[in-house]
Amino acid sequence: MTARLDQQFAFLNEADRLKSVLRATTLCDASRRENSGEHSWHLALYALVLADQAEPGVDINRVLRMLILHDLVEIDVGDVPIHSQNGAAHGAPEVLEAEARAAERIFGLLPADLRAPFLALWQEFEAAETPDARFAKSLDRVQPLMQNIACGGGTWTEYNVTLPQLEARVGTKVAKGAPRLWDWIRAKALPFFS
Repeated sequence: MTARLDQQFAFLNEADRLKSVLRATTLCDASRRENSGEHSWHLALYALVLADQAEPGVDINRVLRMLILHDLVEIDVGDVPIHSQNGAAHGAPEVLEAEARAAERIFGLLPADLRAPFLALWQEFEAAETPDARFAKSLDRVQPLMQNIACGGGTWTEYNVTLPQLEARVGTKVAKGAPRLWDWIRAKALPFFS
């Protein structure tokens, strides 16, 4: 029992470091940068509130677990903004490798019976091939969109994002997991690109 609790709390203490990882996206009021812990919590809330936008058969409980776990790798790798034009590119092979190593290390802190399913959920989210993962990935793209809309364009202005870039980098992911949501959000975003 003691060894198991030691491992569980080692993981939980390590996960606390996610609160110190600043993201590119600001809060809706643009007062400061969001941290990755806040982002993960907000995404879980998005999943609860927007569950009606998921494909039939999507298991929202699995989506919630994916969203709570998906950014833990940022403890080691940091936030790699999707629109960043400096440094490592979002989705670049070296970033994906670093994230996979981080997942192995962080989930490796857990007892084996938790380690394997948590790592599998993280990998499923990353692959975005199942309906659950596609919906989770779409919400991961929607939340920063809505924060940028709320604060007058936010980091779209900072990173000189164009509408074609937004559609290619974000819209395609959202449309795969929540197509009705993408149509609504795209209409909200259009005024920032005219």
